Amino acid sequence: MKKKLIRVTTADISLNSLLKRQLKFLNQYFEVVGVAKDTGVLKEVSEREGIRVVDAPLERPISLVKDIKGLWFLYRLFRKEKPWCVHANTPKGSLLAMIAAWFACVPHRVYTVTGLRYQGAHGVLRTILKTMERLSCLFATNVIPEGQGVLHALQEDCITKKPLRVIWNGNINGIDTEFFKPTENIVEKSDAFTFVFIGRMVKDKGIHELTECMRQLNCRLILVGTFEEEDAVSESDKEFLTTSDKVKFVGWQSDVRPFLAQADALVFPSYREGFPNVPMQAGAMGLPCIVTNINGCNEIIKDGLNGKIIAAPLKEGSEVMQQALLNTMKWFIEHPEEAKRMGRNARPMIREKYEQKDIWKALKEFYDAL
Repeated sequence: MKKKLIRVTTADISLNSLLKRQLKFLNQYFEVVGVAKDTGVLKEVSEREGIRVVDAPLERPISLVKDIKGLWFLYRLFRKEKPWCVHANTPKGSLLAMIAAWFACVPHRVYTVTGLRYQGAHGVLRTILKTMERLSCLFATNVIPEGQGVLHALQEDCITKKPLRVIWNGNINGIDTEFFKPTENIVEKSDAFTFVFIGRMVKDKGIHELTECMRQLNCRLILVGTFEEEDAVSESDKEFLTTSDKVKFVGWQSDVRPFLAQADALVFPSYREGFPNVPMQAGAMGLPCIVTNINGCNEIIKDGLNGKIIAAPLKEGSEVMQQALLNTMKWFIEHPEEAKRMGRNARPMIREKYEQKDIWKALKEFYDAL
């Protein structure tokens, strides 16, 4: 009989995107059950991965009443299912899952730390978010940082004293390099050097700095993502990005490959990440990347080999950061052959370190060793 493995995320969109096809792979060896709040794609996850799923009343925002209900739901679920292991990622779902699994006497409670939300918070909220991380780690039997940067942050900020281990070379699910590969079809490209940005349009992603750079540079930008209300960009930045002839705003896209194929380089000036997928996707398709010196990005990108790392203080509204980004983007525009060279290096580096099936196999070996 297969051992029962319950995978928990706060919402089904995380099961659907972060763990795509991984659950199907693991279901060959374990009885995998997916648990998350159903926002409309939970059934799709079940059908694609071939697993049983459970709709759980979990909410991303902090809400004492709703969180107690979610905790009670998970506790009763774990008591009923009697899993061999509960493995969670995403902050809120992990906190509730680790506490509920401890009270339900689940023998193995695994927490994958995909990002540290407290790093972008201040005051009381930062204290609350740090406490949440400490509790998640406390109630877990095993803590898996998504990358070396997250590992060091957990140690430096005294979040946990438990032994920490990164699976393979980091990232929660790796990259399918057969899906993300340089296109063989003829892609219509602009004569102007073209950057692409993929992600949430918020200040925390460096959108203001990117906007100011685009106002000054003679190049094009393909913008893939949605403008969000939380940590929203200014109206003037939004207007420029949606109306300028320099910018092609395409909104959210389920398949980002066509837009990566039209670009000469990825620009990703984010202020904080756990271990981002976008630079790996771009690299797998042969694009060099401009990134900031943050967790994950500085592990994927080796400066001068497959991209450039902006070595500037990450302070919101910093003119130093903005100038460093401007200088780096300008360098790419003025040195297109060097950009192509770094792009040629990118795909082999991604295949060697972040191939999806290698990460899956390493995760299975981790489970087998429990």
